[in-house]
Amino acid sequence: MPFDLQGRVALVTGSTTGLGRAIAIGLGRAGAKVAMNYFRNAERAERAFADFQAQGCQGKLFRADASQELDVDHLARHVAEQLGPIDILVVNATPDQPLLPIEQYTWRHYETMLDFFIKSPYLLTRACLPHMKQQRHGRIINITSEVFDRGVGNFSAYVSAKGGQVGFTRSMATELAPFNITVNQVAPGWIPVERHANDPQTEKDAYRALIPMNRWGTPEDVAGAVVYFASDEAGFVTGQCLSVNGGMTRA
Repeated sequence: MPFDLQGRVALVTGSTTGLGRAIAIGLGRAGAKVAMNYFRNAERAERAFADFQAQGCQGKLFRADASQELDVDHLARHVAEQLGPIDILVVNATPDQPLLPIEQYTWRHYETMLDFFIKSPYLLTRACLPHMKQQRHGRIINITSEVFDRGVGNFSAYVSAKGGQVGFTRSMATELAPFNITVNQVAPGWIPVERHANDPQTEKDAYRALIPMNRWGTPEDVAGAVVYFASDEAGFVTGQCLSVNGGMTRA
């Protein structure tokens, strides 16, 4: 079976809703033991984990703020104790993403984005590296976004931080390649999930009309790209970006 992840342990941050939930299920179906992570809304997290298990997947549910150093260190240790050391890291957790003109943003908006898309990838990567380096194998997958390539307006805090995450991915790919650790990124387009439920329909329709493949993307489309990067088949692929957006951007 291609993309067989039997014997691997994966951590997916922010994985009880939206894209993260689909990614966790995709990795679980491929055979990995998955650490599903959440920070708020324990009831929703428990429901998501029950669905994960109902689909034949194995793993555990862990509460942690993926943007805080002590939480990340405790998370990595608890995952190792309960499932085994982390072989596959998927950095997915995200905050609210307000669209505002530059004059209406505050520096705190920017700090929040940097916490999730620069600080969190750094803390998580650092926590997972000792095991990955020791076994000379690892997969780090950052969930970025097409917004960096498209330069979306009225979104400068998010776009700027995602650009930083892209740079971090590229630098880590070079630094960690000698240890047989790959670092890649999956860049989804606008894929409607729970947090988009109240987005204006006019904005959804306008974006949908631009997609060359003439359909909305699904969380499962993103999960498939992540499973590929996590697999042995992608062992000679690092520093790359796989855009999952139906042709909205082209490398």
